[in-house]
Amino acid sequence: MNCRKRQSCRWSLAGKAIQASLDACNKDGYRVSVSVVDRAGVLRAMARADGAGPHTVDSSRKKAYTAASLRRPTTELAELINRVPTLQALREVNDQVLMLGGGLPIEIGGEIVGGIGVGGAPGAHLDDACAQAGLDAIGAAPKVPAPK
Repeated sequence: MNCRKRQSCRWSLAGKAIQASLDACNKDGYRVSVSVVDRAGVLRAMARADGAGPHTVDSSRKKAYTAASLRRPTTELAELINRVPTLQALREVNDQVLMLGGGLPIEIGGEIVGGIGVGGAPGAHLDDACAQAGLDAIGAAPKVPAPK
């Protein structure tokens, strides 16, 4: 992407990722919210589809925050804390962490630059798939295995 100002590139990429995620979920009939945060977990862009539940706004933001902060997909983190009880305290790091699938770190050029979160599809694996569509749209490293 050819951008004059670095920040305008980030806004453009965030919008592109959000739109791709919304489109992927909409195609399957899911009404969701999608959030993108920067590497510090600060919300940079968010969109809510018509008809998405009001809770999806917060859940998408918190999933994006968690993925960026802990540098892993939230589905992976949720599974990890279920397998390793001593990691349950990760849920209590702060009130922004949400251990629920649908959040993916955004990795570009080997560096975590932010996170994307999707909330509102009927299942974490579906939120993950929509978030992955957003990553794919901006050329970020894949975080969800392709369906077999």
